Amino acid sequence: MTMKVGVIGGSGYTGGELLRLLYNHPKVEVSVVTSRKLAGKDVWKVHRHLKGFYDLKFVEPEMKYFEECDVAFTAVPHGEAMKYVPQLLEVGIKVVDLSADYRLPKDVYEKVYGLKHEGYVEAVYGLTELHRDEIAKANLVANPGCYPTGCILAVAPIAKYAERVVFDCKSGITGAGVKPTEFTHYPNLHESVVPYKVTNHRHYYEIVQELKPFNSEIAVSFTPQVFPGSRGILTTSHIFLKENLSLEEIVRIYEDFYRDCYFVRLQDEVRLSYVRGSNFCDIALFKGEDRIVAVSAIDNLVKGASGQAIQNMNVMMGWDEKLGLDFPPLFP
Repeated sequence: MTMKVGVIGGSGYTGGELLRLLYNHPKVEVSVVTSRKLAGKDVWKVHRHLKGFYDLKFVEPEMKYFEECDVAFTAVPHGEAMKYVPQLLEVGIKVVDLSADYRLPKDVYEKVYGLKHEGYVEAVYGLTELHRDEIAKANLVANPGCYPTGCILAVAPIAKYAERVVFDCKSGITGAGVKPTEFTHYPNLHESVVPYKVTNHRHYYEIVQELKPFNSEIAVSFTPQVFPGSRGILTTSHIFLKENLSLEEIVRIYEDFYRDCYFVRLQDEVRLSYVRGSNFCDIALFKGEDRIVAVSAIDNLVKGASGQAIQNMNVMMGWDEKLGLDFPPLFP
């Protein structure tokens, strides 16, 4: 039996990526895609790469269009998802929220995002490799941010042995969203790597939230940067350990931790081109005199957003989490 899903906020990069990936999912059919500003327009005329795959039109984000849906994805900016999520849950629709609205406790969210959270509902944080059992029982999953996905997966296995970790992250410009700005303007970004929100990026709080349960005393530093490419996040994690461990011991810790995690691959080296277009997170480990370095690579639109959302949906529905996502990356 095919399950019907809806996408609230289908006009951006993550919405378009959701549609691309969901098209080949063997158990679902996309029945509704919303956009306030594009209501009435053909989906393929916005996402030209999807011509011939969808004959849907964008509609207003009204509940009447979701009456037959089993699952909804909310791919909207923070502050917007909270307008829809409680209504969807009330009528029995499972939700994967790709915004930031349900990733943090209410008080932390309001402090970090400067918004009053209306209609707060407790959600499961949707990093599948860490919370698979909770996700399987959830009606609302908060899909992680793209930076936290690469950071947390790079460090979680070794966090309990660490005193501190310093994350240096570089992201493709699609992470800034589809709307052009001075920051994303080609001449301002070309041939450059730009640090931004150097010590106060909102994703810091997600990273701390997920690493502290492994080690309440771990100190975390995080700096994001943008490079002039479309996709990918490369995270270099400098991990300062409390005790000396050999590289062989560290590799074994990671292998054991991710033994049942199909989408995490340990590699001798990582590059963004090795994961492009896929739901994989590749991790390479290196031992220095003073620290361990874990380098992770993800596609920010797939494992960092839409692919991970589908992975979460699969787990929520009791399906194999690889469904619709089990294909190799694009290379080169």
